[in-house]
Amino acid sequence: MNEPTGSTIDRPDEEWKKVLPPETFTVMRRHGTERAGTSPLNKEHRPGRYACAACGLPLFESTTKFDSGTGWPSFFAPLPKSVGTTMDRSLGMARTEVHCARCGGHLGHVFPDGPQPTGERYCMNGVALKFEPK
Repeated sequence: MNEPTGSTIDRPDEEWKKVLPPETFTVMRRHGTERAGTSPLNKEHRPGRYACAACGLPLFESTTKFDSGTGWPSFFAPLPKSVGTTMDRSLGMARTEVHCARCGGHLGHVFPDGPQPTGERYCMNGVALKFEPK
């Protein structure tokens, strides 16, 4: 489901339920979290891009991926204008939520404990991403 680049997607949850697998819907539309260590993307090391599983917007280059040891695919920088952030206080603590800039789907969270050059760790749910090899 690749939407035109630059467009914003605003669909009701009923439509998303029809096009997303149940776990992806729960993570992306209900702000869920997949179980740590379950994503096949943790073992993905080929060159390519990681895109939004809902709308296909490219989000991360494989060159920014690193093994954070957390059990989720992690990156030190997103592609320009690909993600947005909001404050998440859902678990009684302040975290920065990361969402797709085009469809608003929940991707994961960003933390200030990543490697250089950014020092950031974009800890993403694998079900919210699709890998596109080069």
